[in-house]
Amino acid sequence: MKKAVLCLALPLIVAAGQPIRSSPDLGKAEGRCRPGESGPALLINVEGLKDRKGNLKLEVYPSNDDDFLADDNVLVAAGKTFRRVEEPVPAGGNVQICVRIPGPGNYSISLLHDRDANRKFGLSVDGIGFSGNPKLGMRKPKAAATRLAVGGNGVSQTSIVMNYRRGLMSFGPLKQ
Repeated sequence: MKKAVLCLALPLIVAAGQPIRSSPDLGKAEGRCRPGESGPALLINVEGLKDRKGNLKLEVYPSNDDDFLADDNVLVAAGKTFRRVEEPVPAGGNVQICVRIPGPGNYSISLLHDRDANRKFGLSVDGIGFSGNPKLGMRKPKAAATRLAVGGNGVSQTSIVMNYRRGLMSFGPLKQ
């Protein structure tokens, strides 16, 4: 039974943006918004957090199936878009994360609520969300379901709803 659950969980672990060879600081300098900067950037409103524990890790990818959730080292070496922002979950108030992007275009975004702050996706502990808020199963979503079209060079806004494990085989938003 444990092997079956692990086999089903493996795609979600990959979908959480935790490639095996990931470099923790890669993409952070490029992704960090600076005070007074006018863009291009995305302001992500985070909705449906389970609690205010741990950290949030947001990653921006090219919006195609080959590059979405690919290894960050491979993307950067190929000159492709990859941005990362990590920050503690604020103790209160609305939760927003700002990330710089190269400019107008299509992007796919993953957001990990790393509740135990161990820098890895824990199937039974952590939450995950994606741009476009696709319904999650036990596989990573297709890039098209997470595609965010950004026009202009200013700051664009979007919302991501967090999903947490519900039962043995499903992920979804918390019930209000």
